[in-house]
Amino acid sequence: MRRGDDALKISCVVLTMGNRVAELDRAVESALTQTDGDVEVIVVGNGADVPELAVIPNGSATVRTVRIPHNVGIPEGRNYGVRECTGDVVLFLDDDGWYADDKVAAHVRERFAAEPDLAVISFRVMDPEGGVGQRRHVPRLRAGDPQRSSPVTTFLGGACAIRRSAFLQVGGLPGRFFYAHEETDLAWRLLGEGYRIEYDADAVMYHPQVPPTRHADFYRLNARNRVWLARRNLPWALAALYLLDWMLLTLVRERSSVAIKSWFRGFKEGLREPAGERRPMAWRTAWRMLRLGRPPIV
Repeated sequence: MRRGDDALKISCVVLTMGNRVAELDRAVESALTQTDGDVEVIVVGNGADVPELAVIPNGSATVRTVRIPHNVGIPEGRNYGVRECTGDVVLFLDDDGWYADDKVAAHVRERFAAEPDLAVISFRVMDPEGGVGQRRHVPRLRAGDPQRSSPVTTFLGGACAIRRSAFLQVGGLPGRFFYAHEETDLAWRLLGEGYRIEYDADAVMYHPQVPPTRHADFYRLNARNRVWLARRNLPWALAALYLLDWMLLTLVRERSSVAIKSWFRGFKEGLREPAGERRPMAWRTAWRMLRLGRPPIV
């Protein structure tokens, strides 16, 4: 099936470091072989050359590549990709992930066309080896059944679809974050503009089960960016509660003294360094998040 001329156009941004060639081919192929076709794929080489791809676009589907001279981090790399897109809706896909079937684009297009206040769809992530999946892949406090869709207040950056006009309206992802919590920063600003974010269990992608701690400076960047997230987006009273809550949770949950030291080093960095533009959310937005089950203090 091909989309009509008046249907929403879909773009897909794939960020790569150029070191997973076979996986990148698989990711791009899963975007290009969607049944309603015409998916525009932008592959962004984040401080690396984009490998030559084996997959060949069919029909009017296209693949374009962008090379960033140095590694600018995940959020800014995705911002580069969005600037190169022409689609009404942008899919973000990790280079080691792939779509579970060929109907994802059609499903996404139908939902965004019918729901003008929908800004983001967060996909259900499945383990290709048949495992139970990871708790963090369901972006709500009570993860429960991952096959249950629901409104949420954040989303997964590498497994989502975003309305491009809404993305640009709030300034995109915070590039300075480099890695961690950039999606929540964007989500809070979208909620403040009256948009909705949905975890959609019918939109499925595969991704290997890998621990987020594999990233260098995981604990430091997580802590620094939580502070920046609060400084940028929360009224000061909520910011204090949010940071105190996470400090206590870290001390209770984390058993590694090395990790705790790294976390507190990042926390101090977040207080000391500029966080970027401050746009505190309205109290009505915080109340809306409370009603959705995740107040901005957790």
